[in-house]
Amino acid sequence: MQTKRAICIRNAAAGCVFSLTAIQPGRGGYEVSQQGKREIVVITGASAGAGRAAVREFARRGADVALIARGRDGLEAAAREVEWYGGRALVLPVDVADAAQVEAAADRVERELGPIDIWVNDAMTSVFSPIKEMTAEEFKRVTEVTYLGYVYGTLAALKYMLPRDRGTIVHVGSALAYRSIPLQAAYCASKHAILGFYASLRTELLHDHSRVRTTMVQMPALNTPQFGWVRSRLPRKAQPVPPIYQPEVAARLIYHAAHHPEKREYYASWSVIKAIFGNKLVPSYADRYLAKHGFDSQQYDGPADPNQPHNLFNALPGDHGAHGAFDDRAKSWSAEAWAEENAGKLAAGLVLGIAGAIWGLAGLSKNTRPSRSNGGEKRAA
Repeated sequence: MQTKRAICIRNAAAGCVFSLTAIQPGRGGYEVSQQGKREIVVITGASAGAGRAAVREFARRGADVALIARGRDGLEAAAREVEWYGGRALVLPVDVADAAQVEAAADRVERELGPIDIWVNDAMTSVFSPIKEMTAEEFKRVTEVTYLGYVYGTLAALKYMLPRDRGTIVHVGSALAYRSIPLQAAYCASKHAILGFYASLRTELLHDHSRVRTTMVQMPALNTPQFGWVRSRLPRKAQPVPPIYQPEVAARLIYHAAHHPEKREYYASWSVIKAIFGNKLVPSYADRYLAKHGFDSQQYDGPADPNQPHNLFNALPGDHGAHGAFDDRAKSWSAEAWAEENAGKLAAGLVLGIAGAIWGLAGLSKNTRPSRSNGGEKRAA
């Protein structure tokens, strides 16, 4: 029998942020790979934010999870959550900007947990600043973590997946991979680079008829801790551009994409769709709109703290959890993400609906058609 218990998810800034009820380890109830074993999942950026929420989602569904990030406190807290769900966790304090560290981490996963089934690239960093005030060192660091970290993670995963001819690589992207905004040039450029890298990778895997799959999930603004630790030169406090979504919205779609990688991209919200396709249709208008509104929309609530610590070069101590400071403004559900996750059911429902309508119209036509006898009586009369 499966039993349930509640768990209180905590972070360093608050007490009980939210409570979960989950199936305890026991008989059944877990996702397994095609080989009949628990999935082995690697997640970069696993200590906080969307990566941390993804750790919980995969663990809740029965995976063993390798946790890659720089902050040991957050990694160890994430490992406890994986173990609570009955899984095995492997803590890997790694800077994804170092290719050798990433490859060594993948080697450890293979030795200690087993063959990697899924690799999720999610680690990132950013700087909130006008370009004219940024340094070359800052551009280099953001690019190394946010773009090259995905490249190094992908190379490490392919080393093991290609010889086995199986596995899935998920790239956590953003609407900013298509539509850049002011004050985050390095981050936007890195997300654009990830999209280009991913498209090349996917094309090559298709050319080789490989059974290794890859997909990309484009995210909206998320309520994560990054806005409290990002290096910023903004006059006011940094915030995600509304509408804001909870990281669990991202986590559920990442999990779904990992198990349905045949789709090229997933869009997590209407704001993502609007940004991507709006930019394709009217890019010049988008430039002017963001020039007018894109500065204030990334700031809120009074002056920024000039002494606020940041994590650009070094991890900050403590467990920061998945959520940021915007719980009261963040949405916990996205219609678009739900539609992506339930596309098969929606398609089946649409087919049944059309079939039912055709059946109903056919019956209505049959019932309203005049009979020949009636017509004959009218003519005789």
